[in-house]
Amino acid sequence: MSMTATAERPVTLLIAALGGEGGGVLTDWIVAAAEHLGLPVQSTSIPGVAQRTGATTYYIEIFPTPYRELGGKRPVLALAPGVGDVDVVIASELLEAGRAISNGFVTTDRTLLLSSTSRVYLTVEKMQMGDGRYDSERLMKAVAQNAREHLLFDMEAAARQAGAIVNSVMLGALAGSGRLPVSVAAFEAAIRSDGKAVESNLKGFAAGLAAARNQLPAPLHRPDKRPARPTRSDIEAEVAAFPAAAREMATEGVRRLIAYQGVVYARLYVDRLQSVAEADRRAGAQGKLLSEVARHLAVRMSFEDVIRVAEAKIDPARFRRIAGEINAGDQPFVITEFLKPGIEELCQVLPPRLARAIIGYSARRGWLDTVYFGMELKTTTVWGYLRFWGLAKLRRFRPKSHRFGEEQIIIEAWLARVVAAAQLSSELGREIAECARLIKGYGDTWKRGAANYAAIERRIIVPVLEGRIPVAQGIDAVASARTAALLDPEGEGLAKALAAIEAQVTMPMAAE
Repeated sequence: MSMTATAERPVTLLIAALGGEGGGVLTDWIVAAAEHLGLPVQSTSIPGVAQRTGATTYYIEIFPTPYRELGGKRPVLALAPGVGDVDVVIASELLEAGRAISNGFVTTDRTLLLSSTSRVYLTVEKMQMGDGRYDSERLMKAVAQNAREHLLFDMEAAARQAGAIVNSVMLGALAGSGRLPVSVAAFEAAIRSDGKAVESNLKGFAAGLAAARNQLPAPLHRPDKRPARPTRSDIEAEVAAFPAAAREMATEGVRRLIAYQGVVYARLYVDRLQSVAEADRRAGAQGKLLSEVARHLAVRMSFEDVIRVAEAKIDPARFRRIAGEINAGDQPFVITEFLKPGIEELCQVLPPRLARAIIGYSARRGWLDTVYFGMELKTTTVWGYLRFWGLAKLRRFRPKSHRFGEEQIIIEAWLARVVAAAQLSSELGREIAECARLIKGYGDTWKRGAANYAAIERRIIVPVLEGRIPVAQGIDAVASARTAALLDPEGEGLAKALAAIEAQVTMPMAAE
């Protein structure tokens, strides 16, 4: 069972970051989010020496009870961390996690340790004639042995992929851990209020959030007390508490995702809907926004990958349907599958680090979108059937695949846009939710859809959320752009629609 703060003591957080990684900005975001919720909070920083002999560390204490409930009292918060008295330690680099362990701030009875697996090598490591690097495996083993819970992933790579600085990924990981008494929406609001590189920081935040929610145990990143192993009946009982307008759609979504990946994945689906349900309630949408998101979220989470394609190819119902269409009767027939996967499609099922390495190398050699592997497989033969069967059996490993991680980041970012939009207008939230229809399929189809959505997000959705386009005009603009993209997936119609929309927006502003 995870250890959480009580009303009698604050949550304590220690941040270890290197120069230029935005540790101060990260601290400001956390403080701003807590203050927005009316929580007592205090932060201090301890600068490092000579750039790398010690990272800059930041210490934060947040009292989980709002000022309004304290009856005029003010809690006393510490200025520095105490040994064995830290709830959460987060480090932007693996050796700094080891340093926190060495200093006694990470304990087996209390501390959650979040750290990047990336390294910035010390001068003494570089000076050695041979390989003078510290052993990362030993550092990871020390993390596992000394922390109560831990999460290790390459935050630097996630930041590069999102086009952000690592501090936004760190904030997302903290939000996903559920250890701080601050909501995801409050953290996102803090990023927007800061007003600097908002779009890229929100993408980095979504990447860290997805990593934490996908890898940490469910009781850790969900404060509610739930069974360690949820059952279908447990999840459907929770869905029954949703507004009537959304209940049927959410129930169907649960059933779809159980069939797709299992009960734990359906649990994540319902967890994601909870934040939308709250936004729906505040917007007075009476379940309409929640119903729309429940429909599209279920489809987005059951995305088409090579594993699902393999399952579909050998589905007995498909064989029966084809036999009926050709009136085969008792006659033998042959089904030949014509496939032409590219490098990115073949990398979908690989572990993220390996997939990124192969894709990066292929991009440098100019192989992406030019090299394909033509295949003809007969699913009515033993050998052809077994090849698809073996690929379908990779379903259990899907959550650790490259494509799965990519999809979760995009899904979290889309949901964040929907929730933020609902604060302005439930209709705007529904229009952005509908944009999920653009991203479908796999391979080139998926890339075109994702690119179209990114264009709409960058040129319409973000300006509306930042107040540069009026909400009423933004609602029509999102709907028009989405329709143009659906009618012409190649993007030419969308480009014309976006240009026309931007011209309409610019003219009234110029007149003013």
